[in-house]
Amino acid sequence: MKESSFEETFKDKRILITGGTGSIGRALVTRLLEFNPKVIRIFSNDENAQFDMEQELKQWGNLRFLVGDIRDKERLKKAAEDIDIVFHAAALKHVPSCEYNPFEAIKTNVIGTQNLLEVAMDAKAEKVITISTDKAVNPVNVMGATKLLAERLTIAANYYKGLRRTVLSCVRFGNVLGSRGSVVQLFEKQIQSGGPVTVTDPGMIRFVMSMDKAIELVLKAAQMAKGEEIFVFKMPALRVGSLAEIMIEKLAPKYGFDQKDIKIEIIGKRKGEKLYEELMTEDEAMNACETEDLFVILPEPQREGLQRFALRKYTSKDVHGLTKKEIGNLLESIARAESIVK
Repeated sequence: MKESSFEETFKDKRILITGGTGSIGRALVTRLLEFNPKVIRIFSNDENAQFDMEQELKQWGNLRFLVGDIRDKERLKKAAEDIDIVFHAAALKHVPSCEYNPFEAIKTNVIGTQNLLEVAMDAKAEKVITISTDKAVNPVNVMGATKLLAERLTIAANYYKGLRRTVLSCVRFGNVLGSRGSVVQLFEKQIQSGGPVTVTDPGMIRFVMSMDKAIELVLKAAQMAKGEEIFVFKMPALRVGSLAEIMIEKLAPKYGFDQKDIKIEIIGKRKGEKLYEELMTEDEAMNACETEDLFVILPEPQREGLQRFALRKYTSKDVHGLTKKEIGNLLESIARAESIVK
């Protein structure tokens, strides 16, 4: 998809990004600025992050920084006035935190999403894209369950909206390497301190993608959405143990250590974690189509211009697993873009 077509989609649009100071939100803002939107409203409850981001992007006159929480529907109403496109990235996303704070996870991930959807529909927004996670597929933890419900609310709102024009769809990510709070950041800090690097289970397999790929998926979803779709990027997987090993190999010398001195400590699965992740259920696969770089889970079995997805499952243990060399190459590409690993 050509960037010129992205400009056709986003030029002169009024865009609202919830969770706009988070890793995904910040990257999305930076990319959208390339396409000359009329305004981007950056909505979050992190005042300090907003200040830092405002200083970083102070040359842009089409940014508006709005302090607020998606739990506060009245605040959202004001933020969404006359808006065209909404990217909903605000969420509680850490599995252990949601396990021990389940009511808070519901207030943000479920009730907050309902607030956002209702406000966007009332504002007659053109499109709403809710950002979800592979943990919403056959969830075994609170975070996944709340994100699954956020997905279902978004998709079902297409029936609830009445005659409103709003199109509502979702995207599902795997793990975005280098995002705030990601395992890459954790491992780097532990290596910088001389170890040990704590690995829950070295055989744990995770879908992974770079930030650039994640943002590409969001933009394509916004462009393609007609309502009720769940967009899933085609992505590789890696073993967490291999990631730890290659990061030690690359980063130990940078911080003045011999890689043999950095030990890996196996700490066991945390509460609510799976050994492998899924990006599509078998039932969803029956209604999935695909393009060259993404899957589209549809409300009906087929849509013109899309090829049917032939497989019946999509899990991290069944896709291409990155070799250590490929993991190293991925980390280097992320480092060039985001200054994470050098």
